[in-house]
Amino acid sequence: MSSVPRASERSAIVLAGGEGTRLRALTRQIAGEEIPKQFCKLVGSKSLLEQTYDRVSNLIPRERTVTVVNRAHERFYQPILGGTPEHLVVAQPAGRGTAPAILYALMRLARRAPASVVSLFPCDHYVSDDSLFMRHVDAAARAVDVRPELTVLLGIEPTHPETSYGWIDPAEPLGIGEMPLSGVRRFVEKPDSGTASRLMSNGALWNSFVMVARVSTMIGLFMIAAPGLYVAFNSLRAAFETGVEMRVVERLYENLPEVNFSSDVLEKCPVNLAVMPVRQVRWSDLGEPDRVRDTWTQTGFNPEWADA
Repeated sequence: MSSVPRASERSAIVLAGGEGTRLRALTRQIAGEEIPKQFCKLVGSKSLLEQTYDRVSNLIPRERTVTVVNRAHERFYQPILGGTPEHLVVAQPAGRGTAPAILYALMRLARRAPASVVSLFPCDHYVSDDSLFMRHVDAAARAVDVRPELTVLLGIEPTHPETSYGWIDPAEPLGIGEMPLSGVRRFVEKPDSGTASRLMSNGALWNSFVMVARVSTMIGLFMIAAPGLYVAFNSLRAAFETGVEMRVVERLYENLPEVNFSSDVLEKCPVNLAVMPVRQVRWSDLGEPDRVRDTWTQTGFNPEWADA
């Protein structure tokens, strides 16, 4: 009889460095100024970043949650992150796409928790049931305990053939854990309506961009798919959490190109990727005004300024 593997330490990375340009008019209407959406109270009485912390804390405590921000947003994130230990805040000098943000956080996390299983969370999502959603994250982490080479992506069971999301086309079932888990056949980014309908009919899932893997495994994706980026950050490791970190990172970012984690890392390194379907949870990427308004309708959120 095989033994159940011991659960690894759990960590989280919350991505909060985006500009949210498509929602600027809406955030101005809500907050009186154009603020990045993650710091805005788009749905409910808390900012999206605070709601993400609440969701993550169902499984992973704040003292093991690293937040990636953009230093230009300091006046927006300081009221939320004030008092957070410095090692839990990764302040980028500028935005250079999702890949540098994730790798920088992973490298920092690897100093303190190199053997942990890390879950990655964008902070611009609406989730109808935080507890149920995080039970899927927990199941993904336990699957990684069994198969440490895997990176498990959470795929949302679609409600309609959405053309502005990325899709994950599952491959064969892997037969790990108590929740369904499949390999990844391919990624399809923002398909046309016909393709989206076919994907939905064939069991494809919306890509939530929430994923779970060992810290070392996720860093390994960069080593394979984006070796130049990995080498650049790896050369700075000795400076992390020292007085010179800000200066050397600023120098790196001056000449750093924009690198997208989905297209430039995951899609180029499809080996050992898996997808877990998330069912019975309403989910939305709040990247566009129409999606925000749809979420208001779903949740019954009707602030006075909504019709202004």
